[in-house]
Amino acid sequence: MTEAKPDVVIDTAAFHNVPVCETDAEASYRVNALGARNVAEIAGEVGASVVYISTDYVFDGAKQAPYVETDRECPLNVYGASKVAGEQLVRIFNPRHYVVRSTGLYGSKASGKGHTFPRKMLQLAEEKSEVTVVNDQFCTPTYTHDLAEQLIDLVETENFGTFHMTNEGSCSWFELTRHIFDLAKVKTPLLPVSSSAFPSTVKRPSYSVLENAHLKALGLNRMPHWKDSVSAYLKEVGVL
Repeated sequence: MTEAKPDVVIDTAAFHNVPVCETDAEASYRVNALGARNVAEIAGEVGASVVYISTDYVFDGAKQAPYVETDRECPLNVYGASKVAGEQLVRIFNPRHYVVRSTGLYGSKASGKGHTFPRKMLQLAEEKSEVTVVNDQFCTPTYTHDLAEQLIDLVETENFGTFHMTNEGSCSWFELTRHIFDLAKVKTPLLPVSSSAFPSTVKRPSYSVLENAHLKALGLNRMPHWKDSVSAYLKEVGVL
């Protein structure tokens, strides 16, 4: 960065394997907190602003209403706690910062998990006689194409601070899958189930809907409704 002298640094690096974070907290904090601090600090030294991509997991989901940027963080797991620490360190080490929280990300490229949720559901529909998806966990599915365009608009304003950046609306993972199947004309039966059908050792927020309150206050919010974005995604990957 000293040689390149960028104007803006977008830090997408994250250690986000949530179960592994629980068993290796040191690695989680080393990447999500100290690593974020290092990037923010050197960006500041070369005169660049920094974007830190954060997560809905900084909240516990107990609010049961869309979270705004001023709501108090209360993570349930190590991953969420390490991201809260990362946010705080970025704010301290680079005043020219954008802390951007999003949720339910999917796009044309596979995530670090090796797949995206819509693609995984369509694959399961081909492989199984029926598909079961939880109907008691809520978020706003967010298309990475929309997120990237919104990020570009934001960093050009130099309105620094904390921002929620998701598509509009909310749904359960079951509702999302139902919409995907309907658009793709998938006939495989889809069944709603409780989270208890997929037991996990990691506590996760059951409600992860974020409100783009700061973007809207500045007149910058351009995020489409999640249903429109799912359709755009399926067209991009050739399903529609």
